[in-house]
Amino acid sequence: MVAQRELSEAEVDRVFHALATSTRRDILRRTIEREQSVSTLASEYEMSFAAVQKHVAVLEAADLIVKRAEGRERLVRANPEMIARARALLARYEELWRSRIARLDDLLAGPSTSSGTQSVGSGTQGAPDTSDTAEDPRNEEGV
Repeated sequence: MVAQRELSEAEVDRVFHALATSTRRDILRRTIEREQSVSTLASEYEMSFAAVQKHVAVLEAADLIVKRAEGRERLVRANPEMIARARALLARYEELWRSRIARLDDLLAGPSTSSGTQSVGSGTQGAPDTSDTAEDPRNEEGV
């Protein structure tokens, strides 16, 4: 198995731009199921052939689909490698946010004082000191 390299910022931008439109997401879904001609795809939408071609071009620029010529037809199929790379990127974002939520949950559920309440930042023993350990989310990769 070949190791997947991380997506560049430009690739990430193209993938998110390509997936931002429901028509393109639908085209991608259809081409995951089976290879289709651009003409067949165009017949499924209430828009011009040229408009569908533009959607296909955006998906192709993001490398989410691959287009090939067969005679006079242009056949389109999903690119499973790029889809896997995009899925891995989203999994990293999911893990990042799940860990942040878990840290927030831990902070909010921290040890309580004898009175049952705790004042954050009041120097109460047991209160977490976040002044030097808090991460700046802007410094995390991809965020």
